[in-house]
Amino acid sequence: MGHLDHAAFGWLTPVLSYVMACIGAALGLRCTVRALGTTGRSRRNWLLTAASAIGTGIWTMHFVAMLGFSVTGTEMRYNVPLTILSLLVAMVVVGAGVFAVGYGRDRGRALVLGGLTTGLGVASMHYLGMAALRLHGQVRYDPVLVGLSVVIAVVAATAALWAALNIKSPVAVAVASLVMGGAVSSMHYTGMMAVSVRVSPSAQALPGATAMQFIFPLAVGLGSYLFLTSAFVALSPTSDEREASASAQRPVESVAR
Repeated sequence: MGHLDHAAFGWLTPVLSYVMACIGAALGLRCTVRALGTTGRSRRNWLLTAASAIGTGIWTMHFVAMLGFSVTGTEMRYNVPLTILSLLVAMVVVGAGVFAVGYGRDRGRALVLGGLTTGLGVASMHYLGMAALRLHGQVRYDPVLVGLSVVIAVVAATAALWAALNIKSPVAVAVASLVMGGAVSSMHYTGMMAVSVRVSPSAQALPGATAMQFIFPLAVGLGSYLFLTSAFVALSPTSDEREASASAQRPVESVAR
């Protein structure tokens, strides 16, 4: 059996990946809350931003964590199309969950459906990302731990969405995003504990790209996207603020007349 190291760079990758998951969750939940305060095209755009933020956050979390994953006795490569597919799946499935919440008539049902879908999005992204892994040997999964990781993902997504919908204060959204970030991370590491690798040493070249060639630049790019979008969302006024500034201008106009 190959010895698996989940933190080849020490605490750097677990901590950084957790931070990425939290930022993605915070941005996604904030956008979902903003979406519910609007209608029409504006609501749709906020929900699309939420889905892309959560999807990107999950993906970046997974692959930043994977930068610290190594197996003794074999190199590792990543299948590029599958890796990109895992990002798209994360965004589409999380999008379906977020839209269920955004357009659901019945709050409770929308929440269950949204949480289930979003959680399955997290899990499917993780296992697709793992399927993109190429190494000399066989990867096996412990089905109990795989099941547990999916349950963690669904419960956490539901809890985070519930918090975002029911508690509006910035502190609550921050706490919900820390919870969701923690859940995504614990889902990831539970999923990784399910992995065992039987290494069959070989001198053959592995297909695919190394983490540094492909995963690292993509993670940096997506991380930058998250930071920039966060800044934009933080600085754009809410509907309440817009109304407040509009009403503040009205008296000035009447005095000017």
